[in-house]
Amino acid sequence: MEILFDHYKEAIRALDLAAVAAPAAIPERFLLAREGRYGAFYIPFESVNPAARVVVVGISPGFAQWKNAMREAQRQIAAGASVADTLRAARLTGAFSGAIRPNFVALLDAIGVQRWLGIADCASLFGADAELVQVSAILRHPVFVDGKNYSGTPAMPRHAFLREQVLRYFAHEAAMLPDALYIPMGASVSEGLEWLAAQGVVRRERILHGLPHPSGANAERVAYFLGKKAKQALSAKTNGDRIDAAREALLEQMEALIRLR
Repeated sequence: MEILFDHYKEAIRALDLAAVAAPAAIPERFLLAREGRYGAFYIPFESVNPAARVVVVGISPGFAQWKNAMREAQRQIAAGASVADTLRAARLTGAFSGAIRPNFVALLDAIGVQRWLGIADCASLFGADAELVQVSAILRHPVFVDGKNYSGTPAMPRHAFLREQVLRYFAHEAAMLPDALYIPMGASVSEGLEWLAAQGVVRRERILHGLPHPSGANAERVAYFLGKKAKQALSAKTNGDRIDAAREALLEQMEALIRLR
């Protein structure tokens, strides 16, 4: 697939990020597609790690991530970095930083992803074993709805513009990584990956549905999934039975994958 960065490099170099305070202020030069209330804008997230065995799939880069990626791309361009290095650095900027990372690592280790990979623990995916992971988004380029970050509504499979964005970009990425595990970050991404499985783009048995989102806002569900909180102590907003069922299904799925290694 064509690398779009070549068409945007000079525009990124000349971009005055301080003047872009909201999605509506993103220059039209970066617009990839528009349909009614929906607009998709270029972000330098074209780097694909062909050795990746785990693909972490978010929903869509938001405006803050767009600015951070553009800022990093500008730094790389100014330093004379290669296209490959620029794209790699831009895509990794801020990926799973802060409190989200230890939660994510603990969730993967709890279901045995480290055993499938043949590594000591999944913390090394952010260090020595970084070549084994691809941090991605089912909508590679940020989509804004009425000038706000797309948040999962309407569901991607039910909206023609969103489906087209998924197939144009993420599906090509997935085709390069047919044997990887796909970890959806949230219910809307799970729904999107399930739709892609029905299209034959990804293998259903390699999608790890049911992991709680590792964000701090989801701390109670993460703690219960990891056995750090008792069921009787859960608040009314957390369905312990549903988490139990998801955990059991994931453990069975991973055991089956480990046996097939």
